[in-house]
Amino acid sequence: MRTLCASTLIGEFFVIGFAGLVAMKDPDLSAATVWTVCGILMFLSVLLCGMVTRPGGIALGWALQIALIASGFAVPTMFFLGAVFAALWWASVHYGRKIDEAKARFAAQTAQSGSSTPDAA
Repeated sequence: MRTLCASTLIGEFFVIGFAGLVAMKDPDLSAATVWTVCGILMFLSVLLCGMVTRPGGIALGWALQIALIASGFAVPTMFFLGAVFAALWWASVHYGRKIDEAKARFAAQTAQSGSSTPDAA
């Protein structure tokens, strides 16, 4: 799960940065505001790469997805991109857990079959 989720979060890192560049063209937004918000979200996306498997990591990831969708009020394209990344986040969590469960079953079967056969020493 960690690899899939981290890949999604790194993709979001770049999308947030590019959205910041687009938001700079809005005369109602100051550069300091845009880059403070984008910087916090970009930092959070990188930080979450290491926190995915820790308690609360997935929930923080969902909070980031909501923030990306909400950023559509500043950059309308982010409504679409936020929804796409929310779907990717769901798929990363869902299928990542299935992969982790399959790996655990395989490891258990390997350990069980390895312990029932005598050593060939």
